[in-house]
Amino acid sequence: MAPNPQSVKHAGKAFRIFGYRNTLSRVARRKTTPPRREAMGGLAKGLAVIRAFTREHAALNLSDVARSARIPAATARRCLLTLEDLGYVTRSGRDFLLRPKVLELGAAYLESMNIEQITKNHLEELARFTADSAALCVLDGFEIVYVARTSVRTLLRLEAHVGSRFPAHATSTGRVLLAGVSAERLEHYLQHATLEALTERTVTDRARLRTLIEECRRNGYSVVEDELAYGVIAAAVPVFDHRGRVVAALNSSSHSRRTTKTRLLRDRLKMLQQVSQQISADLATVPWLSLSTQT
Repeated sequence: MAPNPQSVKHAGKAFRIFGYRNTLSRVARRKTTPPRREAMGGLAKGLAVIRAFTREHAALNLSDVARSARIPAATARRCLLTLEDLGYVTRSGRDFLLRPKVLELGAAYLESMNIEQITKNHLEELARFTADSAALCVLDGFEIVYVARTSVRTLLRLEAHVGSRFPAHATSTGRVLLAGVSAERLEHYLQHATLEALTERTVTDRARLRTLIEECRRNGYSVVEDELAYGVIAAAVPVFDHRGRVVAALNSSSHSRRTTKTRLLRDRLKMLQQVSQQISADLATVPWLSLSTQT
């Protein structure tokens, strides 16, 4: 999606959201291309073991891990023992648990992109202005991932943090990000993504979703209500790199009891566009973010 002239001028596994459990994360990750011959299968299995742990399943026995990671029990055992030796996993009786050292894996991405420092003041300004939450998200496969977030208000049962994942089809940030990908990548998404109905209002028809994404590309923003979860309403705009490519999405969310889609756009769209322009300018100094979001 090329920068919208009007926009430039003004310029979501470890969470629960209104009872929705992020079960799509594993589904999306399984739909990957076959590994290259040079790829290390053992490393892939070790990462699958780490991803088996969630907030709802913080302690897992060997059988649980093997079943969740879809690998033989003997392989799961070797992975767990290796991770234990390296300090990423610990044991409590027959159960295994992650250790804080796992945080280094996710922190490496944020630190290498310097995202927190670049976005902190901008997101805090947006959150103060709206008296709600603001977030920066990127696209990863069929999901959006929070890479920065701040909030001055906690929505009932809404827990989203850096690293949280949501299905792209049901979010404003997801539609903004999908509007910015190539035609080939969008086609792949529409053909292979699991469009689960998270509420009765979730758009699951692929033709309808394509239309909404195209509208987002033309308008330069997306607003979604009650599709990810009942009561959640959010508007998002794109964030661009120095070459005009969409590398992230900025959103402001609220509760539908506090506002409507019309009011949200009226009161927050200009501010979102202004903050997006500021973040886009700052991200021009981080070329690696552009490269990391293009696959």
